[in-house]
Amino acid sequence: MLELPEVRTISRQAREALTGKVITQVFSPTTPHKFAFFNGDGEDYKPLLTGKKVMSTEGAGMYVDLILSDGVVLSLGDGVNFRYGDASAKIPEKYQLMLTFDNETFLAFNIAMYGAIYAHRGDFDNKYYRQSKEKISPLADAFDEDYFNGLLRNEKKNISVKAFLATEQRIPGLGNGVLQDILFYAGIHPKRKIDTLSKTEKSKLFKSVKDTLKKMTREGGRDTETDFYGNKGGYSTVVSAKTYKNPCPVCGGTIMREDYMGGRIYYCPTCQPL
Repeated sequence: MLELPEVRTISRQAREALTGKVITQVFSPTTPHKFAFFNGDGEDYKPLLTGKKVMSTEGAGMYVDLILSDGVVLSLGDGVNFRYGDASAKIPEKYQLMLTFDNETFLAFNIAMYGAIYAHRGDFDNKYYRQSKEKISPLADAFDEDYFNGLLRNEKKNISVKAFLATEQRIPGLGNGVLQDILFYAGIHPKRKIDTLSKTEKSKLFKSVKDTLKKMTREGGRDTETDFYGNKGGYSTVVSAKTYKNPCPVCGGTIMREDYMGGRIYYCPTCQPL
């Protein structure tokens, strides 16, 4: 799923590959998906996107924006997988939208569970899109410890750390995926209530949010996700679906996997006591 490290990586790769290219054709879904969300009717995308030039890209929160000519924007959200290839590459059999360009390359978007593909003219009024664009990124200098503590103070004290970090996009681009390693490095259990955190633990959590997201982004996203070209990211997750059967790298104990709040959590009960 697209989270901040993947959004930043894909945005950079797409900018390098697509800037100046013109969309020649727009292809409708080969496999319609009831949890593929479009801005209106996806068929309307053909006249809106065809012939537009890619001017730039932006990556914020959980959205990658392709900035096109004539004020058109194609926004790709959480849940969208990218596959870019040239004339020699095999076009995927299944996609929810595909674009071809004037240099004989293609860009296909596929959705596994759910995902958003929004075409608009820059004034798209969607709550999560706006939060991704307007809230302070955890990678920004302005996202400092005072700002983080202010977010904590403004929340109900009985919510869990997972709920605080990974829901409602309080911190744009931070979701359930990147959450796992952030909490592991902070030594905090995902079910802990935020009002049980000491001052020291809050400081450790802030530092882990900043440092872990920077490392994930610097290394091209997580190894559980794919980039613009369909390749796995370079950041090796510590606690994830790929690693939970391995012993904890710190204490050698068993990594736990549980369903919690509509998603999976992975943690070491010794290093992250509840």
